[in-house]
Parts: sequence; C-alpha cells; structure tokens
Amino acid sequence: MGLDIRIPIGLMFSVIGLIITLFGLFTNSDAEMYAKSLSININLWMGLLMLAFGGLMLFFARKRKVK
Repeated sequence: MGLDIRIPIGLMFSVIGLIITLFGLFTNSDAEMYAKSLSININLWMGLLMLAFGGLMLFFARKRKVK
C-alpha cells in the first residue's frame, strides 16, 4: 500500500493541458497575440505537450496497478 503520485500528476497535467490546448485553438487566428513568439501558437503546442505528459503518467499509473 503506497501513494502513487502519478495519478494526481497525470490528472493535473491533463486538465491544464486540455484548457491550454482549447485556448490555443480558439485564439489561433489572432496573429498579434503570437507575434512575440515568432508567430508560433505556443499555447496550442504546450497544451498538447502537457496532455501527452499527463496521459503518459496516467498510462504508467494504470500499468503499475494491473500487476
């Protein structure tokens, strides 16, 4: 019996990543907002990266529970 920290970390990153990804999708056409980041939609890319990391943490937590 131990505390598996991967579950809350995975949930936190997944929820925040989803919010940032949706924000990046809704503000995709605003060129002025992304002028400082060389016209790269940094919200979209970081949101997707956070979603992937959160999903990976949840996958590893579930894989560990099965054994």
